[in-house]
Amino acid sequence: MTAGNSVPNSTSNASAMAAEKPPVILVHGAFASGFVWGHVAAKLQAAGHEVLTIDLPGRPSNPMTPDAVSLDLYRDTVLIALANANRPVILVGHSFAGIVIAAAAERASEKIKTLVFVAAYLPHDGDSLLSLAQQDHDAKIGPHLRIDQEKGIAVVEYSARAELFANDGPAPLKEKLPGLILDEPVVPLVTPVRLTNSRFGKVDKVYVHTSADQVISPAFQARMVGSMPVRRTVTLQAGHLPFLTDADGLAAAIESATE
Repeated sequence: MTAGNSVPNSTSNASAMAAEKPPVILVHGAFASGFVWGHVAAKLQAAGHEVLTIDLPGRPSNPMTPDAVSLDLYRDTVLIALANANRPVILVGHSFAGIVIAAAAERASEKIKTLVFVAAYLPHDGDSLLSLAQQDHDAKIGPHLRIDQEKGIAVVEYSARAELFANDGPAPLKEKLPGLILDEPVVPLVTPVRLTNSRFGKVDKVYVHTSADQVISPAFQARMVGSMPVRRTVTLQAGHLPFLTDADGLAAAIESATE
């Protein structure tokens, strides 16, 4: 090898790429935990992003009794992650986590480059999952959702889980999925989120639509986006869990938030 030549260092190149691209924080929705982001997180890391996947309180890896869980606690879990980031992040929320990331943006808008709502609730001040879900007359989940008041949890009917959440998925996924769906603490689902135009309202927003969704209907997704300024929209031909049925498409959609 002649003097002055060098072999490219893949570790150094990866570090340089990560330094140029914004970090990504991934927040799961209700009835799930952070593991659902595995394939998407790997693809974003390969594209040069630092990626953090959050497990909200009350999951098997972050155990807590339902009565101790609150929307504020979910928000604060995300705020801790934002505080540890060394520059503004792409903050991604799926489904119910649209409300969680909105609450975090209200408190720490300066830490966020872009909010990405994936098949998610896109709230206004005073909205909750309950209030928004009651407006979505095309969603299919309602008849299959049971509230256990004594335990303080919401439970999705076992036999309906595969078709509700992964109607577009292959048979092996549909066979496995019902056992992966978690019961969800009720209190965060019925708690109104407090938002202002001067904080949450000014954060850049991208929405990823899922055209075959049975949990948050495509029509209601469009209605929410139509009621709030969103810089960019992407539509995936997917059901409610695109991180499991179209990881490539979802990773590309999240990447497009940087454009």
